[in-house]
Order: sequence, then structure tokens, then C-alpha cells
Amino acid sequence: MKGTFPIDKFAKMQTPFYYYDTDLLRETLRTINAEAGKHPNFVVHYAIKANANPKVLNVICQAGLGADCVSGGEIQRCVETGFPASKIVYAGVGKSDWEINLGLDRDIFCFNVESIPELEVINELAGKKDKVARVCFRINPDVGAHTHANITTGLAENKFGIAMRDMESVISEAEQMAHVKFIGLHFHIGSQILDMGDFEALCNRINQLQDQLEQHHIKVENINVGGGLGIDYNHPNRVPIPDFKSYFDTFAHHLKLREGQKLHFELGRSVVGQMGSLITRCLYVKQGTAKQFAIVDAGMTDLIRPALYQAYHKIENLTSDEPVETYDVVGPICESSDVFAKAIDLNKTHRGDLIALRSAGAYGEIMASQYNCRPLPKGFITEEL
Repeated sequence: MKGTFPIDKFAKMQTPFYYYDTDLLRETLRTINAEAGKHPNFVVHYAIKANANPKVLNVICQAGLGADCVSGGEIQRCVETGFPASKIVYAGVGKSDWEINLGLDRDIFCFNVESIPELEVINELAGKKDKVARVCFRINPDVGAHTHANITTGLAENKFGIAMRDMESVISEAEQMAHVKFIGLHFHIGSQILDMGDFEALCNRINQLQDQLEQHHIKVENINVGGGLGIDYNHPNRVPIPDFKSYFDTFAHHLKLREGQKLHFELGRSVVGQMGSLITRCLYVKQGTAKQFAIVDAGMTDLIRPALYQAYHKIENLTSDEPVETYDVVGPICESSDVFAKAIDLNKTHRGDLIALRSAGAYGEIMASQYNCRPLPKGFITEEL
């Protein structure tokens, strides 16, 4: 079954471009708010790195979500699109001085700190402004996730976070500083996680760490478990909204929150992944020695995930109902890795056919580049067409 698209309007548009189904986005946000809303101490932030299109951010902001930022540019984008600073958290292993100062000037909710040197810099910069910066410490829980190696972040070998063995000493050091205030712990184990057992393992580790801290009379106001919930790339039509119920229920049942604690989430891909499609046109159908190629006008510059992660995106020919044939779908970039899919079945494809690469709302437009001096793809929401 193909997705439903305004093909008559697409036919008049310059390809490639991103199409964002804001009806699906709003339904996804309603589901998130309904499921998280069952737990008064749950707070949901949207991970801006997944998709920072201002029109998309406006919809998310209006739904009441906070924001998870990993750069000063993302903080600025959030402020411009209406997110209150009191709902902005700022993570990242390499925060520069200007980015920290921006967070301080905006009085964001907290900095998720990943090292003692970073903590010292935040204390110094906050001191110059006579401010106190709220900080959570990102702890590396050494919990693996069943996902691609490049998007696993919670193992001891990863660059992220503070080692568990250093947790107490870092908290103690922060308490001696005049311009930082320790308010919580932050965790994130990876992305595109579909096995709830991975999140159960994280809960068990956090429970251990909280017990350990309480033995030293250290109380934690906020626990932030990051994001990581995946989407169904194989069935975007059948499963357009992820299983948020199981996701939130996992933490509700397995994480032993203390009285008054807030539990923060940083969802990205699961919010926007399914609402986006990259729309491209077939330029040529080329018959090779042993295969045929559908050469399209989008390339790895527009959607890098297949080249970077060998990621799968369902591909549909929107303008053909002819019997299927087998194609390699490739782009025009002068790189052998500029391949969207190999040996897939598409309705018989002709020059000019509109092709949709589905589930591209996350890490698509935001990761686009101008390699080969190509223009960046534009993003359009439903209301604009």
C-alpha cells in the first residue's frame, strides 16, 4: 500500500524537496501527550537535532513540548520558534564558550554536563555574569542498545558522558562551586531502539545508581533518560505512530522514581520520522549488464542516511501503477556510495515519475549538504501546498 500524497501539487514543484505531513505530526504529538500525560511527573522535550525546520518546530512548540538542544544554533532556533527557555535543556560533549554564554543569557532550564573540565568552564562563565547555572550530569551507564554502532551512545567506549565510578566525586565537586547547581542526572543509550528491554536495562542501572547516591545522602531532583525510541522504517503506512504507550509504560513500571522527582525524555526521531518524505523525480532508467538503475535527482546530499548508516527507507513510485520491476535506486552524486537502495521492487518506472523516500522526517533535511555545489532541499508542510 502506498502513502497518500497530494501528487497533483507535487507535479508542479521543483524536486527534490521534503514534504512534511503536519496532520500526522499533530496526531503523533497528541499520542505523546496522552501517554506521557498519564504520569504527572513525566516531562517531554523534543530533540531539535532530528529536524529543525522552523515550520515543524512551530507545530511541536504549540503542542507544549520542551526542547533538547546540542548546539548554540539549536538554542537560538528554539528561542526564535517560541520554545520557552524554562523548557530548554542543552547537551553536547563539546560546548564552546559562546554557546554556554548563550544558554546562560537565556536562562535555560539546565546544561547536561559531560566532563569536569566543562563543569569548570560553566562555573567560570556563570561567575562572570553573577549567575548560577543549573546542571545535570550525563552519566555513561555502560548499557548497550540493539541498534547501529554509529548511534549507540551509552557504552563505556563511547565519547559521551561521565564514567559511573566518577559520579559521586563530580557531584561533590559541583557542590563546592559557587556558580553551578546540581539538579539531576542525564542518560542516553542510543537511537532507533525498538527493544524495550534496552530501556529496562537502563532503568535497572539508574535504580542502582540512585541507591548508591542515597547511601551518601545525595538526592536527585531530575532524572533525564534521553530518547532513542525508534520508528518502523519497513511499514510507514501500517505503523505511522510509534508505540509510545509501551515506551512510557516501561519507565513507569521499571524506574523507581523518588518522591517529587521529575522524569525527562528527549524524543526526536519518534516524533518526526514518519511524517517526512523526500520527494524526487526519476531522471533516467538505465539498463546495466545485470540490473537496471532508476537514477533520481535526489542524492546523498539530500538524504545521507543510506550512505552513512546503510539505512533502509521504503521507496514508492507515486505516479505509476504498472507491474513492479527490480531497480537499484541511485542519485546523481559523483560517489559510488550515492545509492538509496539496491534490488528493490518498484512499479515500472519512467523518466519524470515522482518517487517518495519514506520515513525521512528525522535526520534528512537537517543533515543535507551542498556537496557538488548542489542547493539544499527545501522543506514544505501540508498547509503550504
